[in-house]
Amino acid sequence: MKASIPLIVSFAILTAAVPAVENPNERALAPADGEILNYALTIEHLQDNFYREGLANYTPGEFSKAGFQDSVYANLKEISSGETEHVRFLTNTLRTAGVTPVAECAYKFSSTDPRSFVALSSVLEGVGVSAYLGILANIVDPEHLEASGSILSVKGRYSAYLRALLGDRQFASPFDAPLDPDEVYSLASSFILECPPPNPRLSLKAFPKLVLSPSGNVVAGGAITLNTPGYTIKPKNGTLALHAGFITATGLVFENVTPQDDGYTVKVPFGIAGQNYVVLTRINETVTDDTVVAGPAIIEVNIQEERHDGARLIDLIGDKLKQGNEISTLRVIGSASPDSFLTGN
Repeated sequence: MKASIPLIVSFAILTAAVPAVENPNERALAPADGEILNYALTIEHLQDNFYREGLANYTPGEFSKAGFQDSVYANLKEISSGETEHVRFLTNTLRTAGVTPVAECAYKFSSTDPRSFVALSSVLEGVGVSAYLGILANIVDPEHLEASGSILSVKGRYSAYLRALLGDRQFASPFDAPLDPDEVYSLASSFILECPPPNPRLSLKAFPKLVLSPSGNVVAGGAITLNTPGYTIKPKNGTLALHAGFITATGLVFENVTPQDDGYTVKVPFGIAGQNYVVLTRINETVTDDTVVAGPAIIEVNIQEERHDGARLIDLIGDKLKQGNEISTLRVIGSASPDSFLTGN
């Protein structure tokens, strides 16, 4: 049976203050930096566990049988080592500042073979890039900003390599799409089973999950469904106007949605590439924690050769005139068609 949730959703919020620094010889973190670095460590633990335990389930030979070159397994082990080093660095930085670092949680990942492992690793690294992009502007200490920027650049290289393994464009867009911590945590929480009770409580909340269908290639300009698994969205009073907010590298793009039995259908807009995100939001002007109702879901947009025939060009111009801002898309094969992924189970 589906649960009914109001427009103003009650989320499980992890809130607590960052522990005070007691040792005067320690280099104090700004309160915001302590919270931000522990949030980054939460993501790094997830990625570190994914590679470390996931690769232990496969052999180099199994990757070769799956069609990958012999070097792929060793390269993935190197990425795994890098994620472990990110965990070590952030843990030591927090401890040096007298802040308790979060410990590794228990996780469940959906990969079942080498190819699905690489596909999920590509998604996770893309989310990692978006996560660091979303926090850099809020880091106070220049050294922490520099270190976080360094991790971001490495994750960009990981992401490009993994996209190449899957036949995706390594450089799908001149920019990447940022996500705020709650949006990232909403995606990460799909993999987290439980965390150790002593872990510091962070000010994070998970929005209700969105599932995209169809899960294969989608034609740009066509329709997709944003399913709301296990719940429905109902207004507290009166009617509810919802919009699909596409979070892209070049800005926000909004589309009207049509209610269906299990969710909402929405037109796929034109103009973006690479890994992007979509949420259900109450307004079509901005996407904030106060306006998001569900999501995000991940949409992979891989535009190849676009045909600018008359009908397509008219649709594109019409979209631009209606929306007055940047236009976006999903994974596009041929003229424009996206392969959509939702992280999580």
